[in-house]
Amino acid sequence: MKRLVILESPYAGDVARNERYARACLRDSLLRGEAPMASHLLYTQPGVLDDLLPHERATGIQAGLSWGMRADATVVYVDLGTSPGMHFGISHAMSVGRPVEYRNLTSGGPW
Repeated sequence: MKRLVILESPYAGDVARNERYARACLRDSLLRGEAPMASHLLYTQPGVLDDLLPHERATGIQAGLSWGMRADATVVYVDLGTSPGMHFGISHAMSVGRPVEYRNLTSGGPW
C-alpha cells in the first residue's frame, strides 16, 4: 500500500508556472512510491471550481482538508517559496498531528 500524502505547492500568482511546478511535484512524489493528492491542482481545472471566487475556493479547500484526514503526511515543495494557502495547509496538518515534510525538486526547473 502506498503512503498517502497531501502535496503543498504554490498556486496563486503565476498560475501557469505554478501548475507546471505542481505537476513536477506530483511526479516526484509518485516516483518516491507515494500516492499524492494535490487538490489545488485537481479542483481548479477548467469546469471544476474557480479559485478566484471565494465560495468556490472555500469549497475546494474544505474538500482537500477532508481528503487530508486520511493522509499519512503533508509534503511541502518549497523551490518557489511558500504561499499563504500553503501556510494554511501546513498549520492544519500540524493541528491534526499529521507529519509535515519539506522538499525541493532535485531537477526539472525552471518550471
